[in-house]
Amino acid sequence: MSKPALTAAVAHVFQSDWYFAGLDYAALINALYGVGPDMGQLQALRLADALQPFDPARLSLYKPPKLSLSYAEYYFQQLYLEEETLADGSVLPERPVQLDIDEFIAFMWQQGIRFGIDVAAVRAAMASPKADRITFATDLEPAPGQHASVVEVSADLHRSDAPKARADGRIDLQSFQNRFPQIKAQVRLLKKLEAVPGLPGFDLAGRKTEPEAPKDLTLRFLAGEGTEARMAEDGEYLVSTREGFLSVDSKSNRISITDKIISLEGVSGRTTGNLQLAGAYEEYGDVQEQRDVTGSDITVHGNVYGNIHSRGGTVVLDKNLVSGSVHNAAGDIRIAGVASNSVIYASNGAVVVQRAENCVISATRVKIEEASNCEIIGEEVLVSVAEGCVIAGRNVEVESAGPRRRTEMVIYVLVKDVTQFDREIADLELRVATFAQANQDSQLEMERIAALPDVRRYLALAAKLRTQELVLTPEQGQHLRKIASAVAEEMKAIQKLKLDVQVGQTQHKLLSDRLERVIEQKVAAAGIARCGLHMANGETMVRTMPFAADTAALRQLQAKDLKQRLRGTPSGGELLFADSSGTLDWHLNPRLRVTFP
Repeated sequence: MSKPALTAAVAHVFQSDWYFAGLDYAALINALYGVGPDMGQLQALRLADALQPFDPARLSLYKPPKLSLSYAEYYFQQLYLEEETLADGSVLPERPVQLDIDEFIAFMWQQGIRFGIDVAAVRAAMASPKADRITFATDLEPAPGQHASVVEVSADLHRSDAPKARADGRIDLQSFQNRFPQIKAQVRLLKKLEAVPGLPGFDLAGRKTEPEAPKDLTLRFLAGEGTEARMAEDGEYLVSTREGFLSVDSKSNRISITDKIISLEGVSGRTTGNLQLAGAYEEYGDVQEQRDVTGSDITVHGNVYGNIHSRGGTVVLDKNLVSGSVHNAAGDIRIAGVASNSVIYASNGAVVVQRAENCVISATRVKIEEASNCEIIGEEVLVSVAEGCVIAGRNVEVESAGPRRRTEMVIYVLVKDVTQFDREIADLELRVATFAQANQDSQLEMERIAALPDVRRYLALAAKLRTQELVLTPEQGQHLRKIASAVAEEMKAIQKLKLDVQVGQTQHKLLSDRLERVIEQKVAAAGIARCGLHMANGETMVRTMPFAADTAALRQLQAKDLKQRLRGTPSGGELLFADSSGTLDWHLNPRLRVTFP
């Protein structure tokens, strides 16, 4: 059958007040809408055990759902059949009744929900003794496809000794065009990745939602001089047609082949000018003052007096960094010699320095053997000897610390400000206690009413009738109804109190769960904070420094702003240590309530 015909057949069953017993809902959805796991190549697919008529008495047990734009909710609770008097005069007391998942699916089809029912969640809610409102059906959003794109399959390098042209049309006489290793002929440079279409979605009524069409691209539009687009068995490639170096036009993105240069004489205005590199770079000479080297995986075997900018990889300086700067966006910085009057910044990596003087150092992890008059910040900071420094970090370990001449020695332990969690926790604890007390009061009131003589006798008889320990004659049944009439007000009060307790227990459980989640969120948000000071060699102060955002926001400050922030007057925080001798081993306990001034 076609899917429209099959849908009509299924709809006819449900709308005729019949339902599928033992229904495989996943198979139904797969057959009607093609959503779900592959069911194989079977000629016939099992859908259900049998067709059953929908008993009107059972139909009345189900209520219309609460519908929203993209989901539907249903309130599940324990249902009871009312007390029933049989033809022989015997009385069937009130008894619980269980909902059925197959009936539920049929009823929801009649309510217009023909897709997206979470059968497992509905079964669990039906089996649970607790009342709960759940989201039992949701729309399926269309899965977006992938736009056509290109990936690099060779190194993108080029060389030119001409002065660099800026975006505004002016010529930068301090910079040459970038230099890269040679590319041979017939080398695949780029590969086109074809567009991948998305998958359709469906709303609760079974209506299809088409995904947005992915965008395509034409690879030959990227081919400049010395390159061309070629189709191969495994895809379309941009291929070099001659030997040379790769040059990328920043405006048109066209790729052409140029020539090669190798520098062994250092970076200066005479030899190379400022360098803009797309790949790794190794320099055996010095980097002179006011010269910029931009690339990745940069190694300099000489001294550096200029500025190093790396997009990633590792920056290695075999000698000294003097009155310069090193920035690495996604990697480590290692300096074997002395860093003096410089700025060192690794936004997502480690900084390892043998000796640092008058430097501003920022990184995820900092390790220094000797530091003097420096401002240092990182997630983890390890310093063997620190004199006259300001150190800030989440995890700080200092072997020896003390002032240098008139410059104080300060250590800040960066502590996440979680006072907003403390306020929410206090509010939730108060609300949990309030519900607990209200539930206890209602329970005590129920016990008081149930202890009244007439009510106690009626409840005892009702319990025996419910368990069939006692069967009444018509005369005894008449007498029982008189007793029930006499205690009707008390029974109504008990039922109301039971309902109040059920609601209160539900609220208490929800708030208790929420309280535990907030506590765990606070612990996760606070993270780890510690400080280990093995020896104070002169007046040293250790304080906590609360911060609201991620530590990366502090580490990304400009050098002068970071220096002012660390050297300025401290605001807030807790004094952990202030002495000229001694040790400190402090760890943050995030489960404690902490209020920052």
